[in-house]
Amino acid sequence: MSAYKLLAPCLFGLESILAGEVRRMGGQEVQVTDGRVTFGGGKEMIARANIGLRTAERVCVVLGSFRACSFTELFDAVEKLPFEQFIGCKDAFPVKGWSLKSGLHSIPDCQSIIKRAAVRRLEKVYGQSWFEETGAVRQIQFSILKDVVTVMLDTSGAGLHKRGYRKNANEAPLKETLAAGIVDLARVRGENVVMDPMCGSGTLLIESALRAFCIAPGVRRRFAAESWECIPADVWRQERERALEGIRRDCGFRAYGFDIDELAVTLTTQNAAKAGVGKRITAVRQEIGAFSYGEEKPIVFCNPPYGERLLEIREAEELYRRMGQVFPPKGKGSCYILSSHERFEEIYGRKADKRRKLYNGMIQCWLYMYFG
Repeated sequence: MSAYKLLAPCLFGLESILAGEVRRMGGQEVQVTDGRVTFGGGKEMIARANIGLRTAERVCVVLGSFRACSFTELFDAVEKLPFEQFIGCKDAFPVKGWSLKSGLHSIPDCQSIIKRAAVRRLEKVYGQSWFEETGAVRQIQFSILKDVVTVMLDTSGAGLHKRGYRKNANEAPLKETLAAGIVDLARVRGENVVMDPMCGSGTLLIESALRAFCIAPGVRRRFAAESWECIPADVWRQERERALEGIRRDCGFRAYGFDIDELAVTLTTQNAAKAGVGKRITAVRQEIGAFSYGEEKPIVFCNPPYGERLLEIREAEELYRRMGQVFPPKGKGSCYILSSHERFEEIYGRKADKRRKLYNGMIQCWLYMYFG
């Protein structure tokens, strides 16, 4: 049996991609449900998953899962959980979470009950009635779905999409984890040429480069569980060394970004440099009509404007038509286009080889995949 049951939430539509990542890094007993992947592993897996997972939003240790239809049932079940394995007598342990389709629908009340139950458990273990909570933060999280409660401890801290390279972004940046999922679906490899004719802040290009060079997305950031006494510092050091040893820069990967906005070009260049892949990514100002791919057989990524108001929708549709005219046809390259427009294929002028439902924030989109 694994030492810990771990849970990694993800954006809807990325579950199978995340499960594949977990299996490749050695996760055990992998299970997939809507918006989350659970798996087993030891202390080293907590560090490895935080450092290496590209499509997970965070990594949590599951303390327990049970059914509760009343606050009494919730309190009694939470009190039995082994909080003392992770929370010291001086540590802070705030509570947050969500509830959906459950009788226990009041989030503030659930937070209060879970907090009181955790305190009661720790009072018995440590033989004290007051917790100053001045130490490191152990964030307790809970989810309640159809009366099934899952109580966890967050090991990540800031969300895993915060790689550290994108402190500057344009108005509607694509989330790094979603970009990484799209890059995974495109099967970007070390010898590919990648292009984005509307590169924005460069997220798709940078995530492509990180994958091509096998650079772990979290190798240069810190995580909440690094302050946990139960996970020795050597574990984190060894997993970072493992990740650094896996980097492969001896490949021909190249990426080109274009955007009509000069600020977007500047952001892409700056963010690529921060990510350590600036030498392989070139960004220039260019309108969509001038896009060309030469003799290359590129992988083209694009997250074009969706349009919300009538005028914007008409402008977006004209943009889709232009894309259909200048993007690589069958046999000349692959295209992966994210759009929420229901008639995208009709306007673009070509039926996709495959479609996949994804969510860009709260917006339901389709990834239209055109294979080369």
